[in-house]
Amino acid sequence: MGTASIGILLLATATFVLGHFVLSSLPVRRGLVSGLGEAGFRILYSIAATVAFLWMLFAYGAAPFVPLWTPPSWAAWIPVLVMPFVTLLVVAAFTTRNVTAVGGEAQATAPDPAPGIMRVTRHPFLVGAALWALSHLAVNGDAASVILFGGILVLSVGGIAHIDLRRRATLGSGWGPVALTTSAVPFAALLSGRTRPDWAGIGLWRVAVALALYLALLRFHAPLFGVSPFPA
Repeated sequence: MGTASIGILLLATATFVLGHFVLSSLPVRRGLVSGLGEAGFRILYSIAATVAFLWMLFAYGAAPFVPLWTPPSWAAWIPVLVMPFVTLLVVAAFTTRNVTAVGGEAQATAPDPAPGIMRVTRHPFLVGAALWALSHLAVNGDAASVILFGGILVLSVGGIAHIDLRRRATLGSGWGPVALTTSAVPFAALLSGRTRPDWAGIGLWRVAVALALYLALLRFHAPLFGVSPFPA
């Protein structure tokens, strides 16, 4: 039963991860958009992703605890220290005009195609998701957690490369200025001098919202997920 449950989780995670890549690949996407329209495709994509995500979560909850290694006690501080950056990346991702976001292609021709957090990374949400997955992998050494967090890490890192390839194909020469003045790797464009920080574009209010979200996650982590975020 335990092996079967792990297998179901593996299948659910593979469906969630691969489904994103398949549905968003240009040949499949173009075919579906031609038949369903842009709005219809987005509805289908959202439903498929949501169903696969919920299946993965339920499968994770039903999976047995199969230890692979025992993380050191100090590793529990890694998510506590990393998550403030994750919440800021996520909040900024959903509140900043983003050429790599769904439907964000027009931002490539804006007067400032890379405002705020985009100067740090042009993939703030996926970088945040990757950091979340990595930090939680550090404190969970069981098979189910490795599958879940590892799958989300693969989707996040692979998604960054996949989106860049699609934007390069769809935007053509319009992708050049974005690629030259931003970076997928956080701070790479800033450290190389290809762009300058835009702290005003990030804004103190985003920092405040991210901090509030972080504190809420700390407060409700145990009742929601059954595990304290702090070391025992």
